[in-house]
Amino acid sequence: MRKIGIDLGGTNIAAGIVDENGVILCKDSVPTGASRPKEEIINDIAALCRTLTAKMGLTLSEIDSVGIAVPGGVDEKSGEILFTPNIPFSGLNICKILSDKLDGRRVRVANDANAATLAEVFAGAAKGADNAVMITLGTGVGGGIVIDKKIYSGSNGLAAEIGHFVLQMGGEKCGCGRRGCFEAYASGTALIRMTKEELNTCFMSGEATLMAEAKEVSARTAFNAFREGDKAAARVIERYTDALASGIASLINIFQPDVFIIGGGISNEKQFLIDLLQPKVDAEDFARGAKKRTRLCTATCGNDAGIIGAALS
Repeated sequence: MRKIGIDLGGTNIAAGIVDENGVILCKDSVPTGASRPKEEIINDIAALCRTLTAKMGLTLSEIDSVGIAVPGGVDEKSGEILFTPNIPFSGLNICKILSDKLDGRRVRVANDANAATLAEVFAGAAKGADNAVMITLGTGVGGGIVIDKKIYSGSNGLAAEIGHFVLQMGGEKCGCGRRGCFEAYASGTALIRMTKEELNTCFMSGEATLMAEAKEVSARTAFNAFREGDKAAARVIERYTDALASGIASLINIFQPDVFIIGGGISNEKQFLIDLLQPKVDAEDFARGAKKRTRLCTATCGNDAGIIGAALS
């Protein structure tokens, strides 16, 4: 059984032919050109699917289904994209349009974070798990919830906005308009803000810090300096992981999944990050005394997660 998975991003459209185990057999990509008319983008998606099948020596009739992961809200049942902030597909029934261009192949649509979570369950860090929760730590905080190996999308397709539960009432302003959201404390953007705040404090007090040597402050600046024993960086990482662990523990307390996965750019810290978080999560885990505990880990599917998850959705 072969399926096509498409990861529609603001910069690139990546696609691959995937087998029933979530293994990518062949993949390719083209620039999205998100400012172009939607018809041109859809034509490129269809052409990419045909290119892949030709590379494999297949015909479209030998493809079981096509899945497309998009950055935005979707109605999985109707096939409509509810909104995509950076691509002109809002209100579009992508499944019907793409099916017509692919000789009637069955097409499904999924949110990209949900697709990434599904990929980790079937082929990645949570392989074999029935229930999993994933967060993606980048510019914002996204995520997905899998229950009984199926994505939980809510009654309107907009569930799992994990970044937007409130961690601190009246706290930092979030991009969504609320205050104190998890995203405002756990995203890469939040870590950069905390790093800059600590740098300013060091400048005012005259304390030396390796973080000041960075040409540009990124989400890695504090982690890199912390590894070198920098005290100011240690304060940043302590503050950041306190917030991140508190949010993770809250999500574990609600869902008690088999596996909790951390993805996104910050997950590149891998076991180093897990070792910092685990004792803090343990301290706040309601089920810390239970025989069966949620396993905390970082994602392993990387940039292929959207393709794999879309194909398997």
